[in-house]
Amino acid sequence: MSPFDSEDAASTATNAPVIYVCITCRPAGDPDSPARPGAILAAATAQAAAGTEVQVRPMRCLANCSRGPSAALRSNGSWTYVFGGLDVGCAQALVEGARMLAGAADGILPWRGRPAPLKRGLIARVPPLDFHEVDV
Repeated sequence: MSPFDSEDAASTATNAPVIYVCITCRPAGDPDSPARPGAILAAATAQAAAGTEVQVRPMRCLANCSRGPSAALRSNGSWTYVFGGLDVGCAQALVEGARMLAGAADGILPWRGRPAPLKRGLIARVPPLDFHEVDV
């Protein structure tokens, strides 16, 4: 079983948070390097999530190459958040953010209490499929 396989009763709950980490991000200025910062971040995030309800899923590309390494957080019924400019030191912040998102009644990651890397590295937030904008 790999560190990314955390299929247990807690992780299959309907609001279990998921972290998608791009594993193909390349080091800035060295596109031929075999070292992939995203893969290193994915492994560190999986380790940080061990023993929690948070699932970590490596992805081949999140299409945020100019601001990688990148990761996305989601939980059923929530908005999806995409972050960039991450490094291996952001692994615990991703897990904390995913847990905050899963616990948010409105499906929106709270600003207050959000780890710093998830404040400065926000790229986008995407509404859930069933979202309908309130008329203003």
